Amino acid sequence: MAVHSASAFAHCFPFDPAHGMGLTELLAVAPPEPPEGFADFWSARRRRAMAVDPAPRLADRRRLDDLGLDLFDCAYTSTGGVTIHGWFLRPATGPVTRGLVIGHGYGGRDGPDLDMTLPETALLFPCLRGLSRSALPGMSSDPQWHVLHDIHDRDRYVLGGCVDDAWLAVSALLALEPVVAGRIGWSGRSFGGGIGALMLPWEERVDRAELVWPTFGHHALRLGLPMTGSGAAVAAYEARHGDVMSTLAWYDAAAAARFVRRPVLAGLSLFDPAVPPPGQFAIYNALAGDKELVTFAAGHFDYREESAQESRRLGRARSFFGDP
Repeated sequence: MAVHSASAFAHCFPFDPAHGMGLTELLAVAPPEPPEGFADFWSARRRRAMAVDPAPRLADRRRLDDLGLDLFDCAYTSTGGVTIHGWFLRPATGPVTRGLVIGHGYGGRDGPDLDMTLPETALLFPCLRGLSRSALPGMSSDPQWHVLHDIHDRDRYVLGGCVDDAWLAVSALLALEPVVAGRIGWSGRSFGGGIGALMLPWEERVDRAELVWPTFGHHALRLGLPMTGSGAAVAAYEARHGDVMSTLAWYDAAAAARFVRRPVLAGLSLFDPAVPPPGQFAIYNALAGDKELVTFAAGHFDYREESAQESRRLGRARSFFGDP
């Protein structure tokens, strides 16, 4: 066990998950420049996704009396004919005035996050393709293999399909609750934060977003940093095969963040073995619109103050999404 002064956390990792950087250094991390044609690539991808009718289907209604909500199993159609499964919640009585799509981490999800319920809000919790309820034949649900699926092909890479699923989650929510048009938010943690940063610049129907510990930021930088999880799998693939940046440059959440001009609440960690903090802060530093930072002492790591810091983040998020 070792203690690193940058974080004051005892840990067993063979590297420093703070990477020797404090808040001042992290706020100075410069985001990468997008490749030429980046905006055209993503705008064309979104146009293709918007040609799909998600045709959302609800089933198995359950009343959550203690929360005053109705919970449904939900399914909708995404690009390539993929069916995306998840959960949909709406107030059991009274009006719906706002919508919220909530992404998930790379571990997927077993159910809706009931901590994120808000008054007069309809919530959609999709499981993006290949993960949890949306598992697919021939695609591993293990993050270390899922993240490599078709990584050799820019146009077929799985993260592009996951961004399609996120856009079409917004379409599905609007089909279910048209009244929320103009008042839709996205909240995503880790994997869901990175996907959110990639989908947000081209999604004018989302008026604000929360990104917590967002991944996929500044690939060229993070591939040179030690880490665990899906990022380590990508780094190992690059070491074996090379040329991974010919795809990843197009899926860089920090490059995409340069095009985001809507309000963003960012929850970023100063110590994180799975998602290097410099990559997280590259996303935040690139954001071109109104932004607010909430810091965590650590991400993807258990520590004593974790519950209190998560409660602080949750309180700010509820206010952020509840604002008119």
